[in-house]
Amino acid sequence: MKAGLQLGYWGAAPPQNAQELVLEADRVGFDAVFAAESWGSDAFTPLAWWGSDTRNVRLGTSVAQMSARSPASCAMHALTLDHLSGGRAVLGLGVSGPQVVEGWYGQPFAKPLARTREYVSIVRQVLAREAPIRNDGVHHRLPYDGPGSLGLGKPLKPITHPLRADLPIWLGAEGPKNVAQTAEIADGWIAVYYSPRVGGMYEEWLAEGFAREGARRTREEFEVAATCQVVVTDDPEAERAKLKPSVALYIGGMGAPGMNFHAELFRRMGYDEAVSDIERLFAAGRREEAVAAVPDEAVDDVAIIGDREHVRERIALWEKAGVDVLLVGCRDVEHVRAVADVIGPDHSADR
Repeated sequence: MKAGLQLGYWGAAPPQNAQELVLEADRVGFDAVFAAESWGSDAFTPLAWWGSDTRNVRLGTSVAQMSARSPASCAMHALTLDHLSGGRAVLGLGVSGPQVVEGWYGQPFAKPLARTREYVSIVRQVLAREAPIRNDGVHHRLPYDGPGSLGLGKPLKPITHPLRADLPIWLGAEGPKNVAQTAEIADGWIAVYYSPRVGGMYEEWLAEGFAREGARRTREEFEVAATCQVVVTDDPEAERAKLKPSVALYIGGMGAPGMNFHAELFRRMGYDEAVSDIERLFAAGRREEAVAAVPDEAVDDVAIIGDREHVRERIALWEKAGVDVLLVGCRDVEHVRAVADVIGPDHSADR
């Protein structure tokens, strides 16, 4: 098991202690640092800024939203970060949801699987730099020849030679078809609200993708990174209470009615009744009641909270279920050190 520091996306202002968290994670042996984006801060700039003083950790996006950038633009971001970091970039991509894609980026959300496949194909063409980039698909035509085109588009190769043609691309995916496609075309899977309870189901979805003709990786070559809050504490009840508002928000407020992928994850874990209650309360503006409706067991399914022995046992269970990297949001440097300690002795020694 490896540890990744999850910086997430910013709220109203940048986090005040991110630099010290990143430096400590690099020092104590974290494998990676990841940054996210929603509709505020972007995912690439924090990695370039705070990651510039690191020497060991991989620098990844979890996730960069595909609708935020054309595939060629995204590939430019990735190859630039890879050069600046000496080959430590991981490009994590995701489709986001219709509210953000259509409401913020002004792009259509339909056919997310087909859009993802085209997007990844173009990024890989850029990174390979074997020929001028062309794509005759429906979603990202290169050269562009649609409405408003002057007919002067020219296929191009990147001026800058990418450092690595095989820069790893990880995909954020939640449903069975999306996870299977991730196994087929990507180098890793970023799982949100993963639970070992349904690890067998996830492995079946992944296996379907690996079995497809032309699949990029085998299961042994593929990385599974799961977002998971890890807290070593003698008061697990208090820590669960701190996580419930976020869980309630993602179940009740981070999706359109009838299309909330996060809510579906918890339904698959067996929390159908609780999810319906949370959605109903959240929609009615009764947020405190929605938070109270989050079961303790649901938090324990997607987070690891308890004393040191319990945490290490649970980490071993997540690893056995197929997780390679735990993406952890840390509050302070002491939290970073505690996570490094429980992940294992190989990851807690100073470098």
